[in-house]
Amino acid sequence: MSAWVWILLILVIVLLVIIAWLVVTRRRSEQLRAGFGPEYQRAVAERGDRRHAESELAARQERVEALHIRPLPPADRERFATDWHTAQAHFVDDPGSAIQDADHLVAEVMQARGYPVGKFEQRAADISVDHPDVVEHYRAAHQIAETNGRGEANTEDLRQAMVHYRALFEELLGTREQKPKEVRS
Repeated sequence: MSAWVWILLILVIVLLVIIAWLVVTRRRSEQLRAGFGPEYQRAVAERGDRRHAESELAARQERVEALHIRPLPPADRERFATDWHTAQAHFVDDPGSAIQDADHLVAEVMQARGYPVGKFEQRAADISVDHPDVVEHYRAAHQIAETNGRGEANTEDLRQAMVHYRALFEELLGTREQKPKEVRS
């Protein structure tokens, strides 16, 4: 073969490698966007760069896949549901304390399911992998709980926090109506 045929062959191979890389990258982006929903946009906005955000989201997936998350046994689900109703009833007499109860109960359910319960941002990141539609509820509830800790939340704020905690709680418990979820590969 002549030199120009070799050069053309090398250029074709390089072009095919670039196209394959672009296809794989696009597919990964689409899978992360579909799997994380609104959390994908939040991560991109927070990081300011799609590539860094996608790396973080992929790392979250790997971390959570290694955690051995499990569903709750029926007896635990029933016990937690009873505890939740108690916390909601407690809201009438002491909304601030009920919010603390709700936060602790969510952490207990997370732990019972196999999530580590370290710092809040790590808990939210872990939750975002399997429950991307409710992680914003968790963040909003936590923000209000912190505002309440500073004595700056009013009763309506606390009511909203309880609604946010309930959305996450019901999903973790497995009693919330869930949309079908795409399988991540």
